[in-house]
Formats: sequence, C-alpha cells, structure tokens
Amino acid sequence: MTDSVAKQGELWGHPKGLYVCFFTEMWERFSFYGMKFLLVLYLTKYHLFTDNMGLDTLGAYAGLVYSLPLIGGMLADRYLGERKAVIWGGILLVLGHLLMAFEGSAATIDAAGNVVRDTNALDIFYLALSLIIVGVGFLKPNISTVVGKLYEEGDSRRDSGFTIFYMGINIGSVLATLICTWLGETYGWKYGFGAAGIGMLLGLITFIYGQKYLDGKADAKDPSIAKQTFIGPINKEWAIYIGSILTLGFIWVLVKKEPWVHLTQQVLLTVAIAGIMFYAFFKVDKIKRDRLIALMILITSTIVFWALFEQAGASMTLFADRVVDRNIMGLNPTAGQFGALNAGFIVLLAPVFAWMWVKLDMMNLNPNIPLKFAFGLLQAGLGFGVLVYGAGHPNELGQVAAFWLVLAYLLHTTGELALSPVGLSAVTKLSPKEIVGFSMGTWFLATGLSETLATRLSKMASIDLNAGETATIAEQAAKYTELFYFLFKLGVGAGLVMIVLSFPLKKMMHGVK
Repeated sequence: MTDSVAKQGELWGHPKGLYVCFFTEMWERFSFYGMKFLLVLYLTKYHLFTDNMGLDTLGAYAGLVYSLPLIGGMLADRYLGERKAVIWGGILLVLGHLLMAFEGSAATIDAAGNVVRDTNALDIFYLALSLIIVGVGFLKPNISTVVGKLYEEGDSRRDSGFTIFYMGINIGSVLATLICTWLGETYGWKYGFGAAGIGMLLGLITFIYGQKYLDGKADAKDPSIAKQTFIGPINKEWAIYIGSILTLGFIWVLVKKEPWVHLTQQVLLTVAIAGIMFYAFFKVDKIKRDRLIALMILITSTIVFWALFEQAGASMTLFADRVVDRNIMGLNPTAGQFGALNAGFIVLLAPVFAWMWVKLDMMNLNPNIPLKFAFGLLQAGLGFGVLVYGAGHPNELGQVAAFWLVLAYLLHTTGELALSPVGLSAVTKLSPKEIVGFSMGTWFLATGLSETLATRLSKMASIDLNAGETATIAEQAAKYTELFYFLFKLGVGAGLVMIVLSFPLKKMMHGVK
C-alpha cells in the first residue's frame, strides 16, 4: 500500500476519495440528465418549438456543455486546482438548475396561426442554460481528473476505479430520468426541473464535506499563483470567478445560435489537438509523443460514437414519444423515462465490466484500449440496426414495440462501457501529468462536437409543428427508420476501421493498457 493510500484510507479496495467523487458526480448527473431528457419535449410541447428549433437548442446547449471543460481544465491546471474548480462549478450549476424551474406561460397559437411565446420566460431559460454550461465547464473535467490522481502511476485498480465512478454517474442518471421526467411530463415542467436543481445542491454539499478524503491531491500545485494580482485589488483567482460571470451574456447568445457553436467547436478542437501535438513534438520524448498521438486518434474516434449515442436525448426520445407503443405489461412510462434504460443497464453491468477487465488482465486476455473503442463503435451501430428491424415489424396501429428500443439501449450501454470509462482512464494514463487537465478538456470538447453532430443528424427525421399534427405514425416511423439505418452503417463502419487501427495504436502506447 502506498503512503498516499494509507493516509486516505481505503473502502472496498479503493481510496475513500473515489466515493466522494462518486456521490458528487452522481448528484451532478442527476441534475444534468433530469433536465436533458425533458428539454426537447419541453420546448416542442410547452413553447411549441418546431423539431428543428428544439434540436438546435439542445445541440447548442449540449455542445457547449462539453466544450467549456477545455477551458475549465486549463484554468484548474494553471491556477485554481481541481478542488476549487469543482466547487465554483457546483455553485453555478445550482443557480442554473433552480432557474430552470421558472417555466412562464405556455405558448399559444393566435387566430392567424402564429405561435405566441412567453419571451421573458425564454430569456430566463437561456440564462439558466448559460449558468449550467459554465458550471459544467468547471466541474466536469476536474472531477474526472481527481479520480485519476487518487491512484499512483501503474496502479492496476485505475480502470476498475473509473468504472465504479462511472456507475455513480449512471445511478444519478437513472434516478433523474425516472423521477424528473415523470414529474415534468406528469405534473408540470417546473417540478421536473426543480427536482434536478435540488439534486445538484446535494452534489455540491457532498463534495464540500468530503474534501478531507482527497488528501490534497485536488489542490493547485502552486497556490501562490492564483493569489497573484491581476488588476488592482483583484487577484487571479477572483478574476477567474468574475470573468466566468461576465461570459454568461456571450453564452446566452451562443445557445440561440447553433451554427456558431458548431463552428466554434471545430475551431477549438483543431486548436486543442494542434496545441497538444506541438507539446508532443517539442516538449517531450518519443514515448510520450507516441502516446499523445495515439490519444488524439482515440479522442477523434469518440466523435462518431457519441454522435450515435447521444441520439438518446434527441431522435430516440422523439421516436419513443411519437412511434413507440409504450405499453409494457400494463405500465406506460413517459417518453423521457426511456432514457433511464441506459443508466439502469450501466448500474447493473458496470460491476460486471469492472470485474471482467481485472479478470481478463490476470489471464493476459484483456483487449487493448483501441479494441475496446472498436467494440463500443460496433455496438452503437448495431443498436440502430435493431431499431431498423423493429420499425419494419410494427403493430396494426403502425407503432413499434418498446422491446426494440429497450434492446437498442442495451447495446448502446455495453458499447458505452467498453469505450467511455476506459477512455477517461486512458486520458489520465496516456497524457503527461503536466497537461492531463487540458487533455481531459480536449476529450470533452470532442464530445461537445459530437453533441451538435447528434442533433444535426436527428434533423434527418424532424417534423415541423404542422406536419406533426397530420403525419401518420407510419409516415413518422419511415423517417426515423431512414435515419437509424444511416446511423447503423456509420457505427459499424467506424468500428471496423478502429479494429484495423488497433494494431499500430497498441505499439504507439508503449505498454499502456
């Protein structure tokens, strides 16, 4: 046992700090998913957005949520340390989620057939999204980085620890998609969004209380840098806090401008990868350079995976609302509650995968990281293949049996478990310690780009307000089938490419497993 682990103490074979991060992220994800699976339904049903308008808002929001961690990770690396960054992000998230509980008046259609919306309520809604986006930017990359820092280099428990951490994420998700979506769709949107805000408050309290178990590993390397003067009496730490508040107006505009977000993501991801490649070729030795090149290829491949996987909150939720026969043995879950399937399967299967990786490693049969990525991509594609098959066998009303949606979520979940927790762990193992926060931010920036790609792909099956009133279930099912067949081919094709690339990538990782 290392000195650091002995000081922290262990619980069930892992540092106690892991469980602080586990419960913090559990409640943060409760708040995030509690509103995410309500978002497109809320906009299209309550504010009468067209599908394209609702998907653009979802794409801009989700894209920014995963893009800002690049900056949050960098600020934590250089100035704040992960602990302060997580706390500040949590405060912003609590404020944003509680503002989401203000729904205003429902949209109406006037005598001329025009949609009349509550613009004041929508302005508050966009401000709430802006607070959440900036808050996630500070919290998301740094809570994951803390998990990596709890384990010494070469500790074989790291992948298992990240999988346990990932299970915490999904316990929060399954609770949120069952509770918040049910409250929102049954009793009123404000109740669902309000419950999500309470969850985030619990997450913030958990992290503040549990700081003592992090053994100082989440603190800044040199706290004096953040205390240096920036302007007048304002030091660099407070300049970061004030600056993040001042950016809310800019984010507020971006949330309403999805094309700007998409372009900005592409530019930022290009700059981030170029910066890491500059570091790889001019600042480190050959082994570290090869590892960073391999990491950038892996990160790029995740764009395809998440663009498929994140159909869950977009086309798959609308598909569940409009086409799926939701009667399951007398139960009638809401469309949003189907989102709990992914998280529920992860809660059940994450311990199995955590045990499986350790067992396979002991037998020297553990697939290398690129192969795990390939398995994830293949299963994401096969999930949509299942939906295509199911849509081709509707009932007499043209509805698709819920079984096929359940099976698709199962395949997406096993694909996610093969790729995502392993990918988070790979970032901490393949990156030099000096830039691990920036690398984690780049991982989430790639995820952000995939979010806008996901909603853009979803628009292949979009139906505007008037068409939605007249289109039959069969006509809507046909549009979704066309989209799902394309996604099936994309996922399987990308998986096969990654299998081929796994051989050179394994060599470039120089023993990292």
